[in-house]
Amino acid sequence: MQKAYWKILPFVAIGIWSFLFAADESCIDCHRRVTPKIVSDWELSAHNNIEMEVDCATCHGEEHQSEKDVEKAEIPTPETCADCHEDQVAQFSKGKHAAAWAAMKAMPTIHWQPMSLTEGMKGCGGCHKIGLKKPEEIKALKAEGEKFGIASCDACHTRHLFSVKEAKQPQACQTCHMGFDHPQWEMYSASKHGVRYLLKQNGTLPENAAAPTCQTCHMQEGNHEVRTAWGFLAVRLPLPEDSQWKADQITILQALGVLDPEGNPTARLDVVKAADVARLTQEDFDREREKMLSACSQCHSENFARAELKKGDDLIREADHLLAEAIRIVADLYKDGVIKKPENYAYPFPDLLTFHDAPTLIEQRLFEMHLKHRMRTFQGAFHNNPDYSLWYGWSEMVRDLTEIKHMAKELREDFEDKD
Repeated sequence: MQKAYWKILPFVAIGIWSFLFAADESCIDCHRRVTPKIVSDWELSAHNNIEMEVDCATCHGEEHQSEKDVEKAEIPTPETCADCHEDQVAQFSKGKHAAAWAAMKAMPTIHWQPMSLTEGMKGCGGCHKIGLKKPEEIKALKAEGEKFGIASCDACHTRHLFSVKEAKQPQACQTCHMGFDHPQWEMYSASKHGVRYLLKQNGTLPENAAAPTCQTCHMQEGNHEVRTAWGFLAVRLPLPEDSQWKADQITILQALGVLDPEGNPTARLDVVKAADVARLTQEDFDREREKMLSACSQCHSENFARAELKKGDDLIREADHLLAEAIRIVADLYKDGVIKKPENYAYPFPDLLTFHDAPTLIEQRLFEMHLKHRMRTFQGAFHNNPDYSLWYGWSEMVRDLTEIKHMAKELREDFEDKD
């Protein structure tokens, strides 16, 4: 009996292997007909390597077997990737990209937008989907028919190739970091840094020529914890020692809703902390500034790098003075009853986070001054693009303030005539 067992054992092993291989092949065969480019991308990927032991079921589970049960195919999450890429997912989870979904959902009037733009991911959600989502949020998305866009990692390592080489290229950042309020791609690609790298890509410059990418500065040594010293909104704690700049930043923080009229923290400050859009201690700011200096110092002297970064700081100060004056003009219109403060504003300041939902033309101009032109002033400086800092940034802010003053004057005259 024992002898017979050993005779059939090899055939049993072959049978098990054939079953497993056939199961995987059934995925490949079916999807080669239905979604052939998914298959060709996977075949080009590092996952298509017998030593990796990654097949379709590794990410999508084994429940989906035919076109009749496609709803049983699991959609990967960062936790799926963490089974093999634990360090990268842990790093990512501590960075600002992980908070992108929370940051979008925290905006006070985001729910006024069509769901297709947010949860449907055809607007803000199209980029902010990179953020981590709680299990209950994923469940709610699936209930609404939006079961895709929860993987996060595939925002840069696009499926099903999941290429590290692709994610290292500056173009990997282009889709999200461009446009109205954060045109970093336009700034970078037209800067000397970006031009040199694009010339490397097309072979004009040799491969070993110095030319930084987005990842060179923001993902040093492949660290997926992405953040910057000033954060997204260029506000920070502690407040500046310069008395004028301090007063201007307080005004901006009040218009952002994180400080009340007396200058005390509000509940929205907790939201800002959770969304990781600002550095709230000197230590946090200094740590990120030193990280950036280490990147700059690969090509520049430390003295040069510190001086250039300080110029960006100085432009924030100058831009803040223009914006704060505009905020106070609109706040005074509320105070004097010239225009009605919206009921959803908690404090007697215009709410800069309502964006295009601001109800009057003067408030719309203020929103654009803040989110479009102030951003371009300092982001252009940090991305070494003079045209953005001046013509698309500072110059536009000066014109915004002129328009706001003119509109405020007309509004007051109309108000007095009605009396």
